[in-house]
Amino acid sequence: MNANHTNQAIAALGGETMGTTWSARLVVSPRADLHALHAGIQAQLDRVVAQMSTWRADSDISRFNASAVGRWQALPQEFFTVLSCALEIARDSGGAFDPTLGPLVDLWGFGPARSARRVPDAATLAAVRQRCGWQRVLVQSPPPRLRQPGGLHLDLSAIAKGYGVDLVVGHLRDRGIASALVEVGGELYGYGRKPDGGPWRVLVESSPDEEATDEDFEPRVLALEGFAVATSGDRWHRFEQQGHRYAHTLDPRSGQPVEHAPAAVTVVADSAMRADAWATALTVLGPQQGLQLAETRQLAARFALRTDTGIEEMATSSFHAHLAAAT
Repeated sequence: MNANHTNQAIAALGGETMGTTWSARLVVSPRADLHALHAGIQAQLDRVVAQMSTWRADSDISRFNASAVGRWQALPQEFFTVLSCALEIARDSGGAFDPTLGPLVDLWGFGPARSARRVPDAATLAAVRQRCGWQRVLVQSPPPRLRQPGGLHLDLSAIAKGYGVDLVVGHLRDRGIASALVEVGGELYGYGRKPDGGPWRVLVESSPDEEATDEDFEPRVLALEGFAVATSGDRWHRFEQQGHRYAHTLDPRSGQPVEHAPAAVTVVADSAMRADAWATALTVLGPQQGLQLAETRQLAARFALRTDTGIEEMATSSFHAHLAAAT
């Protein structure tokens, strides 16, 4: 056992944020002020919401989305960090990830406009697509600022939860917490060791309802020692119309929900922000193209695919390396 963990125990904290829940397991001494730690974690997550929530009219992102053509808006550093990462992954994924899909998300009924979930007509879809496109984003720094080209609506929901995890981890490290497992809406980051000297171990999310009936599908456990894990899948948000299932993950290249979406795509990365965004991008790309890109970019990724015989797994060599560390 690590001597630094003598007389330390695991404290569990939790709360709500970004329309979901958060949790943190911290290795602390019995004298730790858990109320202060809880308040500090909530404050970090509240900053993300205040800047990047499209569900709040007074957030930085909502004010930008509603701004006039040609207007420049100053960006908080956190917002700039997330947007810069989103644009980088948009470029590296060939547009499979796109932070400008706000109007399309609303059109399909998955956004804050609270419109009905239904298939839009072709003319409306084509018109809304003209307002999207990550290449339209013009951001400058220093100081960080963003220009509204007209009708551009950013949506960072596929990356903001992951960034919230990273922000909390940074805060806890600054507070002297040497070991923690932080989770926001299923996105996780673990660092340090538990009091027993072991790493934080997490079960990879997939599709529990299907796994339960698939005896051949082997559960996967990851050891998170300075790594994050994020999972994207269609079981969380989807709808059906005329017998066809529509996933909430939109393909920016077509403006429509991903066809034949994997049951789940999991990515392990050095930050939850990147894991979150890449999980979405690889879901859009699909198992063949996505797996090839992941191998090329040395991403630790795993696809859980539905087949006629049950759930099938495809993973990169980097992902298997993380599994080896967990055994």
